[in-house]
Amino acid sequence: MTLDEAWEQRGTIWAEIVELQDDEGRPIHNEVLDALLRLYRLRRELLVSNRAVQLGLIQPDAIQLELVQGDSGPEEDEKPPFETTTLWDYPKQSYGKKPKGNNKFQGVTPAFIIWNMLQRYTQPGDLVVDPMAGSGTTIDVCEEEGRRCIGYDINPQHPKVIKNDSRHIPLEDSSADMVFIDSPYGDNVNYSDDPENIGKVSAEDPRFYEELEKVARELHRILKPGKVLGWLIGDQWVKRKFTPVGFKVYEMLTKYFVPIDIVCVVRRNQSSNTGVWLYRAQKFNFFLRGFKYLLIVRKPPEESTETKKPQKVKSRQVGIKPRSIGVKWQRYK
Repeated sequence: MTLDEAWEQRGTIWAEIVELQDDEGRPIHNEVLDALLRLYRLRRELLVSNRAVQLGLIQPDAIQLELVQGDSGPEEDEKPPFETTTLWDYPKQSYGKKPKGNNKFQGVTPAFIIWNMLQRYTQPGDLVVDPMAGSGTTIDVCEEEGRRCIGYDINPQHPKVIKNDSRHIPLEDSSADMVFIDSPYGDNVNYSDDPENIGKVSAEDPRFYEELEKVARELHRILKPGKVLGWLIGDQWVKRKFTPVGFKVYEMLTKYFVPIDIVCVVRRNQSSNTGVWLYRAQKFNFFLRGFKYLLIVRKPPEESTETKKPQKVKSRQVGIKPRSIGVKWQRYK
C-alpha cells in the first residue's frame, strides 16, 4: 500500500501516530508524513531506523523513498513561532536538530512553550528554575537560549536535573528571574514510585491541592518581585467524572500572585489520541482532553514598608491661626 492509498483510508487505518526518529533520537521530517502525524497516532510497535519504518500497512520501501526525496530535516537554527494569541499549537514536542527533553518521557513538556516564555519574560543570563523538570526540556531550551537554569525533580530523567522535592527548594529568597512548572494534574500518570510524589494523589482529593499550594508558596519565595511564573496544568476526566483541576490551581495561585493571562495549549501525541479512545468518546458521549492551561502569573512588586507621617499645614499670613484642612466627599449620580 502506498502513502496515498493509506491517506485515502485514514479514517479506518490511521488509529495512532508514530514518532519517526533516527538512531540519535532526532525526528525525521517529511511533508506527507507530517500531515498524517498531525491527525493520528500510529502504533509504537514498529521498527524505527534511519531509513526504514515498518508500519504493517505500508511497505518500508515506500517510506524510504518518501524520506529520501523529502527535505533533509530541520535546520540547526530552527525556532518555534513567537506566539501572539492565547491559543498555542505546535505539532512536535521539540524543534531544531538538538532534542529538548525526551519525547518518550510520559508527560514531557513541549519545548516551544519554554521558548516562548523565555522570549517574553527573560533576558540572556537570567536564572530560570523548573521545580518539576522531568526529562529536562526546560534545561535544554535555556542552554540553547543563553539562560541559566536549575532543574529539580523527585524522579530525575536528565543528567542535569537535581533530585529534590518541589515543596522544599534549596534556593535563596527572591533569586529566580522566572519559574516554569509542568505539574501533575492527578494520579493518572505514574511519574515515580517515590511515596512523596504528588502525582500519586488523586485530583479528587483535597490533599492534592494542599500539596500543590506548598509548591506555590516555595515558588513565590524564590521568585524575584515582579517576575513571572508559568504553570502548565490540565483537567481530569476519570470514571465519568470531570475535575476542573486547572480552575482549582488558578484560584490557588491568585492567593500569592497577580494574574497576567491564561493560554490554552493544544495537546498532541497523547496516549488517548488513538482510534480506540476516539471510538469510546463517541460511543459513551464524553470528551477527550484537547488542551492544557498555561497559567501565567507575576509575583507582586515589594511594597514600601515606610509609613508617611502627616504634614503640618503652616499659615503664611500673619494673624491667621492654622486650621485643619478637611476633604469633603460628595456622591456623584
